[in-house]
Amino acid sequence: MRSLILLCAVLISAHCFPASNESWSLFKRAFERRYSSNEEELHRFVEFVIFLKKFYCINSRQIWERNVALIQQHNLEADLGLHSYTLQMNRFGDMTNEEFRKQMNGFKKSAKDEVNQDNYQTFTAPADFVLPDSIDWRTKGYVTYVKDQGQCGSCWAFSTTGALEGQHFAKTSKLVPLSEQNLVDCSWLNFGCNGGNQDLAYDYIKMHHGIDTEQTYPYMAQREMCQFHKKDVGATITGYTRIQKHNETDLTAAIAAVGPIAVSIDASQGSFQFYSRGVYDEPNCSTKRLDHAVLAVGYGSLNSTDYYIVKNSWGTSWGMQGYILMSRNKQNQCGIATSALYPLV
Repeated sequence: MRSLILLCAVLISAHCFPASNESWSLFKRAFERRYSSNEEELHRFVEFVIFLKKFYCINSRQIWERNVALIQQHNLEADLGLHSYTLQMNRFGDMTNEEFRKQMNGFKKSAKDEVNQDNYQTFTAPADFVLPDSIDWRTKGYVTYVKDQGQCGSCWAFSTTGALEGQHFAKTSKLVPLSEQNLVDCSWLNFGCNGGNQDLAYDYIKMHHGIDTEQTYPYMAQREMCQFHKKDVGATITGYTRIQKHNETDLTAAIAAVGPIAVSIDASQGSFQFYSRGVYDEPNCSTKRLDHAVLAVGYGSLNSTDYYIVKNSWGTSWGMQGYILMSRNKQNQCGIATSALYPLV
């Protein structure tokens, strides 16, 4: 029955948008869109699954076409000098912004009484520290490959491991990819694929005397039973240090003096969903409503515009091979200095 419904849906949709079917097929192939079940494909390809009335060509197809229009409009404005960055179609093209945020943006701020204040201190730049004009920790061996959280709101785990991978390298000269799945499964005060934060993840790592390596505890993009093994620990911490809230001067100094810093941002705008390249400057960003955790791995300037180099966890097909340049020294745009921290090893 399901196969028959799908066949009917395909035939009908071909009459809805005959000129665009080839483009839609190319989009699905290019970004390897796969659906977990027939029901999911019916939701995407046809909302025919409930009432047999709403077809995919007036649902996910329209979402995709609206996103194409958004990208084209933005890039035309960028050509006119109205934006410092461009957008491009990616694997999120068949998702509304609400769906995208719900699935991909998993940062959830801790309640004050949940965070163990004995586990962290506040960053102070060394008195004699000379701030370099730019730095990129990728070129110094501190940063692992760009990872992909999949269809799971586990960005908080990737931000946590990214900063720890850098600090572990600083101490041992060994770059060891660490296990986000260990945190997704075992950091009980966080919510796995439904969100979490780096503070509680570092509390977990300290309490359990380490985190397993990615090789021994690979990523599954879903919450499963905790399989942590002490013999597979790849790094340990003694606590963590927070950057003073909203202070970009301290954040920049911490990046330069310490290494990659775990940060959280407002990534709720459609412009972030389809970011391609350039310095991301989004005036609609909030400095308080943070919803996504990432990793600041450097900073610099481009055409007199200051930026942070930020590593995302959405694979290399997003942004600049998985990275984004975010505005720096612009009143804490997108809240990048609101909740920043790094582990002590």
